[in-house]
Amino acid sequence: MIATVRTTTGRENIVLESVAARVKKQNIPIKSLLHPEELRGYIFIEGESENIEAATKGIPHIRGLINKDVSIDHLEKFIVAEKREIKFEVGDVVEIVGGPFRGEKGKITRVDETKSEITVEFLEAAIPIPVTISVNSVRMYEKKKKE
Repeated sequence: MIATVRTTTGRENIVLESVAARVKKQNIPIKSLLHPEELRGYIFIEGESENIEAATKGIPHIRGLINKDVSIDHLEKFIVAEKREIKFEVGDVVEIVGGPFRGEKGKITRVDETKSEITVEFLEAAIPIPVTISVNSVRMYEKKKKE
């Protein structure tokens, strides 16, 4: 069973470390602990129901235990690394496919590979304002022309 534990937002790693320490100290048979960075306020614990309760009981910053089994399919997107075949370069034109700027086209002015973010200036804007967005929110529209 994989259970969901509600935590105080921003304290997920502290809760994770506390649970891990208790599991190790008391030899509680917990299979795995997971805190996806994108999912704030929640951690996931894999094990038997009574073992999960023993591992989490009395730990600060735990707001509740959702004792409903979570399918591994729902967690797979947080575990499996995303494939990135397309490399974005400065000068490429992209179309935003998610977020408040959906449908807009912009020219890339900066690429931050470590954060998986790009900075674009919108083509239709009267005043060019740089906006930083995730590479997952864009798709390639036109590659920069090679000279």
